[in-house]
Amino acid sequence: MCTVFGCAESGDQSHAHHHEHEHAHSHAHPHTHSHAHPHTHSHAHPHSHEHEHEHDHDHDHAHSHEHVHAHVHSHDHGDHPGAAEPDASPHLDCGAGPAGVEVAGMSQRRLVEIETNILARNDAIAEGNRRRLEADGVLALNLVSSPGSGKTTLLVDTIRRLGAEGVAVIEGDQQTANDARRIRETGVPALQVNTGKGCHLDASMVERALPQVSPPGLGLLFIENVGNLVCPAGFDLGEDAKVVILSVTEGEDKPLKYPHMFAAASLMLLSKVDLAPHVDFDMDACEAYARRINPELEILRLSATSGEGMDAWLDWIDARREALRQRALSRARQHLAMLEQR
Repeated sequence: MCTVFGCAESGDQSHAHHHEHEHAHSHAHPHTHSHAHPHTHSHAHPHSHEHEHEHDHDHDHAHSHEHVHAHVHSHDHGDHPGAAEPDASPHLDCGAGPAGVEVAGMSQRRLVEIETNILARNDAIAEGNRRRLEADGVLALNLVSSPGSGKTTLLVDTIRRLGAEGVAVIEGDQQTANDARRIRETGVPALQVNTGKGCHLDASMVERALPQVSPPGLGLLFIENVGNLVCPAGFDLGEDAKVVILSVTEGEDKPLKYPHMFAAASLMLLSKVDLAPHVDFDMDACEAYARRINPELEILRLSATSGEGMDAWLDWIDARREALRQRALSRARQHLAMLEQR
């Protein structure tokens, strides 16, 4: 079980995440990998699992499996615009090391190695997903937020405004198919992915979902991730962009508390703004905090209930679709030019 972020999964589900395993007996699984990230972070999701395995031969093996989601992108904040205010009050920082997390009995170096192997495997699958989606001209948006932000309500209203044609949804939750049923009522295909104890979707889950739910060419795929502002930040699914949704019923300092998600996102939707007069929430301060973390972050204020800001959200989607179309045309021209040179 995860000792820090609750990013755990059962042994029955471990194949879905393609995690690296450290075995008590000698098995070598060498993987090397390097990441290039426009925003460097330090966030970790360690998983420690103990499994006893019995084999149909003359001896037993005891396996100790360590599943660690330690998304380590360590950096020196200094005067970086995303740096949080220094806190002089006493506190215990368990994420100060290179791995960004502490796990009893494991060194920071080992945590970094495990994280690197996990993300290398995930990123390879995600890149395959991205090539497939872009080849089909499908815009994929990864919707991320904490639970209760209104993701599904916003998604339902978005689909009704866009129209169901050419739209599909992958719906991620730990349990139930409630949200997928709500989405299907709009007339679009929706595939429910239950993650069990897993706290996020990963690229392999999307890879297996695409044949069942991929929209036609020039379509739009929404991936509604598990409600969680931590783990989904580090897992590329092959999407065109992450869209983080933050409602006014949450704290305006969420971007400072969960910086990696806001650093990874291309757009922040500040939702439920119709409730702003009734809650203690400073929208200007929230946006300022978010831009301290990610100066390039686009921000829109909207309400699926009142309709405020929904046109701007649809315009943003249209602009991303047009950019995808232009990239496809550019690749086609390059391919044609290569053929003419032969």
